[in-house]
Amino acid sequence: MVNVRDYLRRKREQKEEQGRISYREKIKSHKFTVVYRAMLVMILIAAIGAVFYYQWKNKVYTENTVVFSTEVHITQDSTLVPFAGYLLTYSKDGAGCMDIRGNAVWNQTFEMQNPIVDICQNVVAIGDYNGRTIHVMDTAGVIGSITTNRPIRDFCVASNGVVAVVLDDTDVTLICLYDSYDSKGKELVKFRTTMKDSGYPVNVSISPNGELACVSYLFVDSGQMKSSVAFYNFGPVGKNNVNNYVSGYDYLNSIVPFTRFLDDKSIFAVSDDRVMFFSGSQKPLSIAEKLLDDSVQGVYYGSEYIGLVFNSTQSTNRYRLDLYHKSGELRQSIEFDIDFRDILFHNDQIIIYNESECRIYNTSGAEKYSGSFSKSVLLLIPQNSMRRYMIVTPDSIDTIELK
Repeated sequence: MVNVRDYLRRKREQKEEQGRISYREKIKSHKFTVVYRAMLVMILIAAIGAVFYYQWKNKVYTENTVVFSTEVHITQDSTLVPFAGYLLTYSKDGAGCMDIRGNAVWNQTFEMQNPIVDICQNVVAIGDYNGRTIHVMDTAGVIGSITTNRPIRDFCVASNGVVAVVLDDTDVTLICLYDSYDSKGKELVKFRTTMKDSGYPVNVSISPNGELACVSYLFVDSGQMKSSVAFYNFGPVGKNNVNNYVSGYDYLNSIVPFTRFLDDKSIFAVSDDRVMFFSGSQKPLSIAEKLLDDSVQGVYYGSEYIGLVFNSTQSTNRYRLDLYHKSGELRQSIEFDIDFRDILFHNDQIIIYNESECRIYNTSGAEKYSGSFSKSVLLLIPQNSMRRYMIVTPDSIDTIELK
C-alpha cells in the first residue's frame, strides 16, 4: 500500500514539475515573441523614417504662397537685419525689434553717425564707429549700455552680454571686455597693444560664452607685412598668461580682416589669399588652411558651415559658392547666376536671394527651390519650419510657404 502511495505521489510530482517547466517555456516563448515583434516594429519604423527622410531631403519645391501678411512701414533710411527669428531695424536715430506679425518688441533711441551692429544668437550690440557708446539688447528688450572714454574702432558681443571693444588711443590701442548686464557697464579686462609689440588690431571676435577672444593684427616685421591671429582666454586657463594670450599664428604678406567664432571652440578667419580654421575651447589650434586662387567676393556662415563667394570661371554662371565645413573640409562648390542680396545658412539649407529671386540648395549641393517673389523683398528670415520664411517688403511682413 505504501509503495502505491509513493508511486502515485511521485507521478503527481512529476506532472506538476512538467507543468511548471511547460509554463516556464510558454513564458519564455511569449517574451521572445514580444521582443521579436518589438524589433520588427522598430525596424519598420526606422525604414519608414528613412524613406520619409530621403523623400524630404530630395524634395524639390516649385512655388511659394503667402500664408500670412501684415502691413508695416519701413523707412528708407533703415537697415534691416535678421535677429534670432525677429526683424531688427536700425538707423542713425535708433533701433527697433519686430516679431513675425509686425508687433514692436522694443525700441531704442540714440544718435549715431556710423552705427555698427554685431549679433550673437539672441543678443545684439549697436555702437557708433569713432563714438563712445554701445547699446546691448536681446530679443526681450534692452540689457544695458557701455560707455568708453576713447573712440570705438571695432567691437563684438557674446551671447551672455560680454562685449569686446577695440579702443583707439594716441600711442596704443586698447582691447577691453565689458559686462553689459552690469548697470554701469563694468570693465572686466583691459590690455594694451602697440604697433611695435603686436601690431594694429584689424578685427576682433568673441566666443558665444565670452571666454575666448580672437584678434587679427597687422604689423610690419623687417620691412615685410605680416598678419597675426591671436587668441586670448579670459577663463582660468588664461588668467596666468600675460594679457591672457594663449595661442597665435603669423601669416606673411597677408591681411586678415575677418575672424568669427561659429561656436565656443570653432573659429575661422579669411584673408586676401587664404581661409584658416581653428579649434579649441581653451587654447585654439590651427586645424586647416586653404589657399585661395581667386578674390573673395563675400563671406557667409552658419553654425556648421562657411561659404565663400567667388566670380565664376564658367560662362553659364556668374558666381561660385565654396562650402566649407567648420573642420576645414571643402564640401561643395555651387554655381549660381543671380545677383545676391544675402546668403543664409539654416539647418541643411543654403538660401541665396535678392529683391525678386530666390535659390535654395541643401548642403549636398542639390537645388531645392528656384523661384521669384511677387513683391520686392528687402529681407528674408527663415522660420523654424523648413518650408516657411518671413519676407520683409517696403510695406508688409509676409510669411511664405514653399510648395
